[in-house]
Amino acid sequence: MSHGAGLVRTTCSSGSAPGPGAGAGPPGGSSSEGLLDPFYPRTQGAMLKVAQMVSLLIAFICVRSSVWTSYSAYSYFEVVTVCNLIMILAFYLVHLFRLYRALTCISWPLSELLHYLIGTLLLLIASIVAASRSYSHSGLVAGAIFGFLATFLCLASVWLSYKISCVTQSTDAAV
Repeated sequence: MSHGAGLVRTTCSSGSAPGPGAGAGPPGGSSSEGLLDPFYPRTQGAMLKVAQMVSLLIAFICVRSSVWTSYSAYSYFEVVTVCNLIMILAFYLVHLFRLYRALTCISWPLSELLHYLIGTLLLLIASIVAASRSYSHSGLVAGAIFGFLATFLCLASVWLSYKISCVTQSTDAAV
């Protein structure tokens, strides 16, 4: 009997690939059981977060140091880039210092997914508005381009962290 297609989340949001001492083994038996996770900065998720933070910072600096043609558009762009930058830094530090182990009352994968979905949408809107109001000022155009780059990196983070696959579930009723 076939039950149709269903959604299955195949990976979690930490982005850390299982490696030596990545939570496997007995508690206290590994040298990586301290406060700092020495393997996290080398994971795909961590490098993606760093790339997002760098592109957001460059976008913010480009827009901040340019002559504005529309105050409301660029102040919105600045707020969105700084808020995304702070939140991505917070999630990076949560994974780096393993705070998800101490703060178990928060669903970290869900909160990170919601942040990326909402933040990416706001960043896309801000980048579109900034690009449409740039009027060929090079700093504003560069800020909009780095905003689009950060949007793409955030989408890549959602895609890589939360791979959703359609799986057809079937059970054999005949014995």
